[in-house]
Amino acid sequence: MNLLPEPLHPLVVHFPIVLLLVGAMAAVLAAFWRRAHLPQYSAGLLVLGAIGAWVAVETGESAGGLLEGGSPAREALLDAHQMWAERTLTASLVAAVAAVAAAATVRWPRLARGLGVATALAALTTGWMVYQTGHRGGALVYQHGAGVATMAPATAAEGSAPAVPAGERRHEPDKD
Repeated sequence: MNLLPEPLHPLVVHFPIVLLLVGAMAAVLAAFWRRAHLPQYSAGLLVLGAIGAWVAVETGESAGGLLEGGSPAREALLDAHQMWAERTLTASLVAAVAAVAAAATVRWPRLARGLGVATALAALTTGWMVYQTGHRGGALVYQHGAGVATMAPATAAEGSAPAVPAGERRHEPDKD
């Protein structure tokens, strides 16, 4: 019995999206307001986001093989999604390293401020790349049906009736 869904990519991909976007917001705040351990929180979020981005890229490469062989438009979109995902991974690694450096230099305020601004810029760039990657991934799913399993509708000959939500009763027509 396999407890993990196949493909794993749709489950994994949402974690780095949230971590990197929230990490970018924390990095911007930390660049100008270095209280409440914001540089450390920002660094933690961006490091976890970069790790999650790596996992998302790896699971995406595994799932990408399942989607190959579609229309040329779908293939081009898949290639663009993969390219943006790799760019996002690289940018997230840069942002994470800058955030760790900014958090580690709290004893040197000028250096910490400069690294904090660099972290904020790198994290905002990463956030923009997350958007670009997600936009193409969403188009693959919602416009091209990539990874969406469809079921054939049941026929009346099979004797199946439409599903009724729990707690509701099916209305039976009056039989005279």
